[in-house]
Amino acid sequence: MTPNTVPLVFESFGDHANPPLIILHGFFASSRNWRQIAQQLAQQHYVYVVDQRNHGRSPHDPVMDYPSMARDLAGFMDDQGLEKSALLGHSMGGKVAMWFALKQPERVNKMIIVDIAPVSYQHSFNDLINALKNLPLPELNNRKEADSWLQAAIPEASFRQFLLQNLVLEQTRFSWRINLDIFYHSAPHIIDFPDTNGMNYQQDNVLFIVGGNSNYTDPNAVYDLFPNAGIKAIENAGHWLHAEKPGEFVEVANSFLLKD
Repeated sequence: MTPNTVPLVFESFGDHANPPLIILHGFFASSRNWRQIAQQLAQQHYVYVVDQRNHGRSPHDPVMDYPSMARDLAGFMDDQGLEKSALLGHSMGGKVAMWFALKQPERVNKMIIVDIAPVSYQHSFNDLINALKNLPLPELNNRKEADSWLQAAIPEASFRQFLLQNLVLEQTRFSWRINLDIFYHSAPHIIDFPDTNGMNYQQDNVLFIVGGNSNYTDPNAVYDLFPNAGIKAIENAGHWLHAEKPGEFVEVANSFLLKD
């Protein structure tokens, strides 16, 4: 394993003889959120779905930024004996894939970036993380109570359910699988993107799939760094387009991945 990396826990699907595809999830997510998509893409690829550092079952580390997560990806590929692979990254995972491609383009076969751009955003995760930190874990008897506690701070029910996947019951007490202090201190790095002055990626093996109802992706910012990339919108879908329109998402992804 490469120095300064975290060994990533992963699931894999498909026939090992098929070309590799690595799926990188977003902030607060894990490999389990991509299991169904991975199983469909595994008909033509050998699909690895990783838990990135501090997420899912992978180890925790106080450093969480795109250079460190890109090194984790390189180390994972080395451990799996992959000189190069196709990459699919959503949100935070898309930024990891982009930074990796900018630094090690020779290791990227094809790349799909899902509803994110190589830019720094203005929003903050502070209120969200504080709401999770304020959840009275010793008082909870079940997940429904946790959901009720969070309702005022996080009104969208589907987003609460997504976040509560990180809540685990150990014996008779609930705890967070993720380290919320690390998330709080790392969130500015997740919103940010490293300095790309003098960098770009000239290859045309990149597709940005965006939600038609989402405003996360600025085409100008994409073309500045990835001048030969394609951009495809899935209409009537937001930032979680792979969950909202899974059939259409798989069709668009497969069409790009299988094209010569």
